[in-house]
Amino acid sequence: MIDVRRAVIKLDGFAEDDAEDIRRCLMTLYSVRVGEQPLDRDFGIDNSFLDRPVNIAKNLFALEVIEKTKKYEKRAEVDKVEYEFQKTGQMIPIIYLKKRGDEA
Repeated sequence: MIDVRRAVIKLDGFAEDDAEDIRRCLMTLYSVRVGEQPLDRDFGIDNSFLDRPVNIAKNLFALEVIEKTKKYEKRAEVDKVEYEFQKTGQMIPIIYLKKRGDEA
């Protein structure tokens, strides 16, 4: 099972103040479930991947993170998503971000 609450966000190419602000904003985005925010029902992560087989869940989660980061965080884009496997069976996502290009 993917433990979204323990996600690690790694930023490359940002000043420390910007990196901390982006990290805080994205942790909020990733920890909210879709539909919970009354004025923006699309804000957050769709957790329907949780009941899927591991490989499918990993891909669906990565896709969700890429799409939501693109929509809600204009300063960064997802470079890659990896997973750290715990002995308990939990998977901790490690999300690598880089500065978004000028074309965004």
